[in-house]
Amino acid sequence: MATTVMGAREVRPVRFWESTNGKKVVMAVSGLILFLFVFFHMVGNLQVFEGPEQLNFYGLALRRFPELLWTVRCILLISVILHIWMSVLLVLRKAAARPISYARKENIASSYASRTMYWSGPILLVFIIYHLLDLTAGVIHPGGRFIEGDVYRNVVTGFQVWYVSAWYIFSMLLLGLHIRHGAWSMFQSVGFNHPRHTPILKGAALGVAIIIVAGYISIPISVMLGLVR
Repeated sequence: MATTVMGAREVRPVRFWESTNGKKVVMAVSGLILFLFVFFHMVGNLQVFEGPEQLNFYGLALRRFPELLWTVRCILLISVILHIWMSVLLVLRKAAARPISYARKENIASSYASRTMYWSGPILLVFIIYHLLDLTAGVIHPGGRFIEGDVYRNVVTGFQVWYVSAWYIFSMLLLGLHIRHGAWSMFQSVGFNHPRHTPILKGAALGVAIIIVAGYISIPISVMLGLVR
């Protein structure tokens, strides 16, 4: 890679990985992978409304192909690590660029969703860990004995505990905020940015976030109301 000499100082071109735009693109791509998982995972979970046999068959089908399952899990883990890593690096770079804080901070150009991106992410990470320990590993299942393979029963008995449902609903609302901002800003990160398109992308991102949140929270709400039992 060529370098340029300016007096006694050697200037090296910034590589993609080191640039702010490069970090945003990595964050966008990893976020897209995680979003696709969130969407298809929601579609699979909604089979709870079709009864125990259907949901348990869905769970069994996932476990019948362990190689594929673990490949997907590894891709998701790498995506989570990259997403968090890029987020932290961007926050540190932003702080370093303006070491002196504003005397009066005005949040004119930023939405509430964008201002909560950095603290909603860690909360969602804690939720994911809890969710895996609860309904995947079953080591902290609060609704009684965890029965491996009986996905329907584990879901129902878990969400019958009010604080589990409340924690789940709260986390999904945060996920909605995260998706609402991340979905349209992803297009900005990859260069798809135009004043004419931004309102459309924001509206579409809001619609997608509402669908995702509604789909997920419909399950604990239905269990708490006795519609799924």
